[in-house]
Amino acid sequence: MFITAKGTFEITMQAPPSGEGAGRVSLGRMLIDKYYSGDLIGIGQGEMLSAGNPAAGSAGYVAIEHVTGTLDGMSGSFALQHAGTMHAGASHLSISIVPGSGTEGLAGIQGKFKLDIIDSKHYYELEYTMDLV
Repeated sequence: MFITAKGTFEITMQAPPSGEGAGRVSLGRMLIDKYYSGDLIGIGQGEMLSAGNPAAGSAGYVAIEHVTGTLDGMSGSFALQHAGTMHAGASHLSISIVPGSGTEGLAGIQGKFKLDIIDSKHYYELEYTMDLV
């Protein structure tokens, strides 16, 4: 049975230190910091790679985010794997908990993460289950 946790998060993104990747194909790379509230209270840190032409409405991104905090009273951490594309304004986004990434009270967690942005505010819905470990 899946449990649904809901709340909001704030996000900041910044470019990594300059000088990395000289002479390589140009990809967008950003460091991600998130602050979760609601049923999940904690922080997320990760890295994102992107390519395409977002100004024209077409691009793609991948990211790995490490989340540490308390989810419905259980403390620990887990990783999220992001994959998203947009083309001509239509978008597709998949965010999953990385299997085997849960620690401490969140060991055995698995599930899907959904997000929505309304009036510039980020909302999440995390559907998860806990395997016995």
